[in-house]
Amino acid sequence: MPDIVDRVSDFLKKYNLQDKIIVAGFSGGYDSMCLLDILAELKKSPEFAEMTIIAAHFNHNWRGEESLKEQEVCRIFANAAGVEFYTQTASGDIKKTENDAREARYKFFENTYEEYDADAILTAHNFDDNAETLLYRIVKGTGIVGLKGIAEKRGYFYRPLLSVKRSEILEYCNEKNLSPNNDSSNSDTVYKRNYLRLNVIPSLEKINPNVKESLNTLSAVARYDDEIIEEYLKPIKEKAFGAGTIDASIYKGCSKAVKMRLLHEFIQLLHLDYDYKKIQELYEFVENNITHRNGSTKSLAAAKWLYADEKIIEVIPRTANEADSTIEPVMLDGEGEFKFGGKKLVIRKYSNSGLFVFPASTSNFVYADLTNVNFPLVLRTRNDGDVISPFGMNGTMKLKKYMNSKGIPRHERDKQILLCSGEEVLWVLGSGISSKIKVGMNSKPTHVIEVI
Repeated sequence: MPDIVDRVSDFLKKYNLQDKIIVAGFSGGYDSMCLLDILAELKKSPEFAEMTIIAAHFNHNWRGEESLKEQEVCRIFANAAGVEFYTQTASGDIKKTENDAREARYKFFENTYEEYDADAILTAHNFDDNAETLLYRIVKGTGIVGLKGIAEKRGYFYRPLLSVKRSEILEYCNEKNLSPNNDSSNSDTVYKRNYLRLNVIPSLEKINPNVKESLNTLSAVARYDDEIIEEYLKPIKEKAFGAGTIDASIYKGCSKAVKMRLLHEFIQLLHLDYDYKKIQELYEFVENNITHRNGSTKSLAAAKWLYADEKIIEVIPRTANEADSTIEPVMLDGEGEFKFGGKKLVIRKYSNSGLFVFPASTSNFVYADLTNVNFPLVLRTRNDGDVISPFGMNGTMKLKKYMNSKGIPRHERDKQILLCSGEEVLWVLGSGISSKIKVGMNSKPTHVIEVI
């Protein structure tokens, strides 16, 4: 029993958590009650006296009165241990699946982390959990990343009991006379992980009594091998990965194996559980689009798309093309300053009488010849029927075709700000201006238009 306490103590010291604000996930089962009891005991020592502990209990609201009783057991135990207790009850519409429950639970932990301005979240995953997770991933189909098993640390989530066997946890609880909750759903083999724990692993132990140790060894070997791969990939990822993006020019130069790995890690950043088949589908989608100026989208999750074109691979929200990306039209009745979407457009007369030198425009600044333009103008997003007169071309072109020629991604087009005269677009901010207002070799600007 003291050995478990020492291992948790060493773990907290390893990550310098002795005096930090700790959120401990607390279902009230054997694992989490063991962990919370150890934390409370450690806090009594001078070395951990400054540590703040919050016991965070999420009521999944699946088993009615039984869930409420378990919640009350958790509250009483936390209070007796001198630990602050925080709980939330899930809404009744959460689907009764392992994945939905996990997502809701981790969302609760993250909210608690923010609520208490915490430094770490501790969960009570143990040695046996890691073996079961590894077996589950093998059955589903996984690569070396999946074989790494449960991470000791991921972001601000920490697992101090990963080296502790379930038998050791049971022994600790018995010796301390703890009375953990016994969740009846843990014996329901409808849930895949329960089936593995109760049926498959006992069968495998007939072949190898140490199958859990073997699975954990496989996990450790996979982590070492993955570190070698990561060492090789680090300079590539530093060039390729942005904030929710992959640079397509870097991606194109990689082998298929590296591309698949990049896509897998990219999807993992979104906390999506994708197997090899799904990563292969994403790979084929990207390959079909990274040679196109105008890319396409593929569904990733309920609220996310993957977009790919010749320049970029990125994750975009499904709402990117909806009305919330537009601005209210702003009428421009002449020179002056006009506010739109948190920015300001300024139209002022060009006053320089000297020689006008090209080039004269930037993405947010243009010299314009408004001689043949009548006010009022309007600042807005695109409408059906919009046209533009591209510089160097006689006549007008549909704005959709113009944006296509400029390589503006489809999901960005509804967000483009336009300076218009009726249905005719004079300036696509940041992309190009119409020949109707562009200053030519034989003309001078009458106005300066700038976005600030």
